[in-house]
Amino acid sequence: MLANKDPLFLTGVTFPSGYPETLVKLMVYDVKDKNQESGSLLGSATFSVGDLLRTKDEQLTLNLRSSDGVCTAGTVVVSRLKMGEMEGVEVDHIATNTPSHRCPLVCEPAHHCCIDQEETLLTGPVFRNPICKVYTFQTSNSKRMIVREQMEECTLSFSIPKQLLSLYIQEDISRVQDLTELGELSPHWDNLRKEVITRYGGIIGSYQATLAELNKITGCSFKPSCCKAQKSLEFIPINLHTQRMRVSCLKKTDAFYDIVTVGAPAAHFQGFKSGGLQRLLSRYEAEKKSFSTACQCIYYSPEHTAKAQEVLSITSLLQPLITSLADQLLQAAQEHSSPGLRDALKSLSDKTEQFVHTLKDELVKSALLALHAARPGYVSKSQKQTAVQGHHQGHISTDSEQNQIPVQGLSGQSPATPEPTVMCNNVEGCPSPTGDEAELVKVKNHDSIPHHKEYDEEEWDRVWANVAKCLNCVIAMVDKLQEEDDSKQESAPEQQLADVITSHTPGDWKEQLYPVVTRLKECVKEVVEKARKAMTFVLLQEAVCSLPQGFALQQRRDIVFSQALAALACGFVMRLYAGMQDKGFLKQLHLVGLVAQFESLLSTYSEEIGMLEDMEVGISDLHKVMFKITEAKTEDPSDLQPFLCGGRDHFTVEVPLPQPIFQTLPEEIKNGRPLRVFPVLFNVGINEQQTIAERFGDISLQERINQKNFEILDAYYKLLSEKVPLECLPCFQAQTDIKELLETLGQNVVTKKRKNVEILWIAGAICRRLNGIRFTSCKSAKDRTSMSVTLEQCALLRDEHQLSKDFFVRALDCMRSRLTQGDTWQWEDPEAGTVTENKPASRHFYPIALLLVSSHLLVVWLILSLVFLLAKYQ
Repeated sequence: MLANKDPLFLTGVTFPSGYPETLVKLMVYDVKDKNQESGSLLGSATFSVGDLLRTKDEQLTLNLRSSDGVCTAGTVVVSRLKMGEMEGVEVDHIATNTPSHRCPLVCEPAHHCCIDQEETLLTGPVFRNPICKVYTFQTSNSKRMIVREQMEECTLSFSIPKQLLSLYIQEDISRVQDLTELGELSPHWDNLRKEVITRYGGIIGSYQATLAELNKITGCSFKPSCCKAQKSLEFIPINLHTQRMRVSCLKKTDAFYDIVTVGAPAAHFQGFKSGGLQRLLSRYEAEKKSFSTACQCIYYSPEHTAKAQEVLSITSLLQPLITSLADQLLQAAQEHSSPGLRDALKSLSDKTEQFVHTLKDELVKSALLALHAARPGYVSKSQKQTAVQGHHQGHISTDSEQNQIPVQGLSGQSPATPEPTVMCNNVEGCPSPTGDEAELVKVKNHDSIPHHKEYDEEEWDRVWANVAKCLNCVIAMVDKLQEEDDSKQESAPEQQLADVITSHTPGDWKEQLYPVVTRLKECVKEVVEKARKAMTFVLLQEAVCSLPQGFALQQRRDIVFSQALAALACGFVMRLYAGMQDKGFLKQLHLVGLVAQFESLLSTYSEEIGMLEDMEVGISDLHKVMFKITEAKTEDPSDLQPFLCGGRDHFTVEVPLPQPIFQTLPEEIKNGRPLRVFPVLFNVGINEQQTIAERFGDISLQERINQKNFEILDAYYKLLSEKVPLECLPCFQAQTDIKELLETLGQNVVTKKRKNVEILWIAGAICRRLNGIRFTSCKSAKDRTSMSVTLEQCALLRDEHQLSKDFFVRALDCMRSRLTQGDTWQWEDPEAGTVTENKPASRHFYPIALLLVSSHLLVVWLILSLVFLLAKYQ
């Protein structure tokens, strides 16, 4: 320990329950040269926390023993210091009364442990294994503030991915079942269906194996960075932790600043040789158009594919709901309950109208035509005309001219071929029309739309409209029954009241409603069957065009989304716990939603470009996630774990709360209103690789991401301003207006400036002022992330709590100090695996493999190497 070290900087540890038996070992070093990180061990001492707590004067005097345990090297006084005890003490007083070989150790009593229910700190079964450090810093007005850093692991690191894997498996099994139930198809399409089912089987088997491996893991709450390329853990986020800084000042309410740190959501196991998701998906969509022609199927855009998945999801949810509401209507009619009848009818009408609106899409109608064209023995109208002409000319049509499929495009989609020609479902196929036949096809373009002699094109319109007609019949019948009942009760004389009651037995209403309600349920069932087969056929064609690349991309997207969702769920729960007593925050939560701001420090160079491309897609996919607050059945930890439901097109995370806390929430949240989250991503590379990218490479990816997400953030603020009073937002010492901050952020986003970290600073400030959730990421959430978090924390202490300017750098160094195990005087770089300072000169050489990409870079490398060698040996 340096003789002039200021003992005002205190490092503390908070122990969990049962900590009095914990042993603490102190090791004291004599520093020879701090710059060279050299020092010799003077001695060590060991004591138990219980011994310190039991002392009357709240301090222990310990003898330092040398490494051989024989000689006494001196004494160390360990003091027990309570939180808030340093408030009125001056720096000079502490420094002069503390000998050079004495340093107080902060040891908090039990009622100041990290889990503090009254202060709404991180609580419950979601967060565990807290690590706490306590510092005392001087403010600009010579007062003291106590800062406590608290880092915890989150059980959602594993629980969310495991639930997500189960949902993926269920969805793919359901898709295979839908494909099987499509019915008989032509040989061409039947072979393609078998191939797609085989691909789905491979994904299901892989996901089941991964889930089985994850279920074997017990007791672990996070994935360390050394396991980022491990196959069985590829769905788990890297180094997911929560960090809270609690600031306590005299006569002021404690302040809390939360942040979630996580490694970049990316498919590290699969690697980035071909780029990340954003680049792969763009390339895949371009190739899929040409592949659709080769496979003789319609090209469906990502929007149409998403619409097909949405129709399947909504119909599967609404059909049982409509059936249940119809049964409730009949039950209310049987009980002769007018209020119950009106309520049930209103709910039934709302859900049925939503059902009809979902299916009011040309995609369904077009897909039904395509499905009928894929049936065995199908002949299009143009083929029939061609066959008739051939018959009159003495030619016989062959069987290979059957099984046609339509190729007309939907609105906004590209057709599979340049001209609306007829395509055969049989791979061995029919020849293309030539001569007069080709002229006939060109003249009658509309005849290329398949027409089955047993299929009426207007059948779908009638079936779909029948649902609305049946609903109108139900509404009319209910109105008629209630009007008759009201008129009879008003006009009936008192002496005939008994006859009226007798004539209206409770079963009359049900008997009259039963036929129309039954018809409504039958129509809904018929529509669902047709729509389900049509949309399944759309997804079959999309899957056929995707073979095999599309399935690999889907797996990669599932992996990245799993990591991003686990981090988002962790941040949401953390923010919800912290804002439980904030009425303005709860109002903002259910009226608009929360912004989730991801700060990325990845470079746009080498493999980190692929990571950033993965991360961009994964964060963007989080817009499909909604949250819902529910009341827990019991306060058992297992009943308080968040629950995930839904499918790839939409997920809902249910967060259960104990009954006393749940009852304090606004009615909108208690009634199950879905809570939205607006994810935004801002990236600024800060390492040496980013320097190379900015000078010799391309940073357009970073610029596009920042511009796109600024627009999302700006749109969120406008929506928030319309629906929530600005008084609901938190107050900060810095009086900069949010609108002004947004304008500054917009200017920085479009400004060409190297390593413009102002983008990250301003985006983080806006997020905090908007009650948002903050995330910080780099490759592994270690060095760059820790540097960013500690700098942000010290900046908050300076701007919001008047940290003395003289203490800023010292506070930053204190928070960043970290000794490695095994060698106390060597700080290591976990990501590089080498010593941070006094690095060997070889690190100044750029890797030849990277510079051979361009002859210009090779020349630059040679020049820099020559200059360095001349400077070294001069």
